[in-house]
Amino acid sequence: MYVGKAFLIYRVLRCVEIKFITISEDKKKLLSNFFSLTVLQIFTYLLPLLTLPYLTRVLGAERFGAVVFAQSFIMFFNVLVDYGFNLYATREISIHRDNEKKVLEIFSSVMIIKVFLVVVSLLALTAIVFTFDRFLDDVELYYLTFFWVFGQALFPIWYFQGMEQMKYVTIVNVVAKIIFTVLIFALVRNPGDYYKVPILNGFGMCAGACLSLVILRIVHNQGFGFYRFGVLQQHFRESSQFFLSRFSVAIYTTSNTFVIGLFSSNDAAGYYSIADKLYQALQQIYHPVVQSLYPYVAKQKNIAFFKKIFKVSVFLNFGCIALLFCVGEYVFSSLFTETVGKESLEVFYILLFAALVVVPSMLLGYPFLGALGFGVHANASVVFGSVFHLSGLGVLVLVGDVTIYSIAYMVVATELLVLVYRIYWVKSGLLWLRR
Repeated sequence: MYVGKAFLIYRVLRCVEIKFITISEDKKKLLSNFFSLTVLQIFTYLLPLLTLPYLTRVLGAERFGAVVFAQSFIMFFNVLVDYGFNLYATREISIHRDNEKKVLEIFSSVMIIKVFLVVVSLLALTAIVFTFDRFLDDVELYYLTFFWVFGQALFPIWYFQGMEQMKYVTIVNVVAKIIFTVLIFALVRNPGDYYKVPILNGFGMCAGACLSLVILRIVHNQGFGFYRFGVLQQHFRESSQFFLSRFSVAIYTTSNTFVIGLFSSNDAAGYYSIADKLYQALQQIYHPVVQSLYPYVAKQKNIAFFKKIFKVSVFLNFGCIALLFCVGEYVFSSLFTETVGKESLEVFYILLFAALVVVPSMLLGYPFLGALGFGVHANASVVFGSVFHLSGLGVLVLVGDVTIYSIAYMVVATELLVLVYRIYWVKSGLLWLRR
């Protein structure tokens, strides 16, 4: 009798053990990818935040505003060079990761297209800065800031995300970012050193990208090949819908600082940028979740697991925002001068309402709609959002009401529109009810 019970217990434990091992193996890469991306995102956005108070004090509002205006301008070229490959190539590498020949084609094609887009962007930059008087005062600043685009083009984070192997590349890039951040404190000592900021940021990105390519070759033995124009054209065309999405997002994020600097002043652009960087950093906390879930849900279709992550993320986001409302005034008064702190804090409080909306919106985008075959609707949501935002900005320009506050309210309205659109398609497709 006891032998029979013991055998039964043994069989039950074996079943539980096998099930546990299976679940652990399915999610092992997801968890590893998530933690690596988390570390990379923390250092990518935390280190610039550490330098933010220092740069505003050392450079002054005008020079700091000029630097962030140049960054917002160059960001459009950054989006062009990426061309949606951070989404498209991640998905393709994830699907074909066991097909060495296909992975070689994807990697080589994406890198060739990116180099071509860098050249196009550089020519466009030259045409713009030498055509419009607004850019002639700081021509060197725009070219130095362009190093960031070059480094971003070389950095194959999409490859490592698709392979769900982010550990080594994360370590290398974190070390590079720490070194160049320390150099900002060491070398930027007065307002005349403002041009050193894009140099250090750009070379930091380039150094991390080059070392990542070395890792890609050594660890993954990834080669490189040249393909006929038809193959390149196919990948370029298939990534177009993702580019439209990323460009649309840039319209209602990066364009805000650019518009303020263009129609107001560099000082105002600096004030808005401080609040916006903190707002963006708050979003980036959840980007590792989004980036890790996208290839996982696309491959595994595990909706139940996604729902759990969604609920936890939204709850944590709400708690974090509530805390920031309580301590925001103390933080800004401690880190910034009285004028900068007051102006930026008021904008930040407005953007916190957008942060309540943007986290569930991000999670319902590509990690859910996109991964389940509804990418066209995930893209359409941000396209409609960008059209709405551009229209709003146009009205503000026409009525002469381009202020840091009116722009912030436009961000809230746009993010709310995107969320409502995505919820509509989640409900229409009965996606939330799937198992």
